[in-house]
Amino acid sequence: MTEILYEDRDILVCVKPAGTLSEASEDIHSLPKMIEKECADRGSPTSLFAVHRLDREVSGVMVYAKNKKAAAKLSALVAERKFHKEYLAVVEGSPEKDSDTLTDLLFRDSRKNKTYAVDRKRAGVKEASLEYTTLEHGENTTLVKIILHTGRTHQIRVQFASREHSVLGDRKYGSKTKALGIALCSHKIEFAHPSSGKIVSFSYIPRDEALWGEYSTLLKNGADG
Repeated sequence: MTEILYEDRDILVCVKPAGTLSEASEDIHSLPKMIEKECADRGSPTSLFAVHRLDREVSGVMVYAKNKKAAAKLSALVAERKFHKEYLAVVEGSPEKDSDTLTDLLFRDSRKNKTYAVDRKRAGVKEASLEYTTLEHGENTTLVKIILHTGRTHQIRVQFASREHSVLGDRKYGSKTKALGIALCSHKIEFAHPSSGKIVSFSYIPRDEALWGEYSTLLKNGADG
């Protein structure tokens, strides 16, 4: 069963497992389809509308709209960059600064399903920006908290990999560690509720010991330090 963090008539907030699609698809691992089936099986049919996305490999907090009006309002917040998103990641090595803002030009190659950091503007290139803060240094890795300013495909993974700090387990973007999954999690989302306008916030702490175990104590005590 999907872990539901919150639900009302307008939104459903849940935990997306790694390996599932965040958007509707005929794929059996499409999270919206899985939740809709679970709701139907309980006798409470529900239609979900995706307003943001997470990479298939990434776990963590997702919010779905349950009607078109809520979807339009949440999509507008995303477009206006008023939809706050924080991530946790374990990256290989140690970034030069304990906190910084990273800005890059990214090119998305849809044929290869891969994004590249490039050095100049051209067709298909978009600017990407994020800020990070180091939470703890490990033996060969670093736990960081990330706030996204833009929402480019594979953005976090590419921006850190281009600085030789690949996300742990992310072999697609240069990680030297073989692992089941990647150490990147949608930790927290915050936005104005589409009906009340009240700011609501939801968070999740990753539990996969294989990927996050070195930092389990800090994570259990709270990752907002």
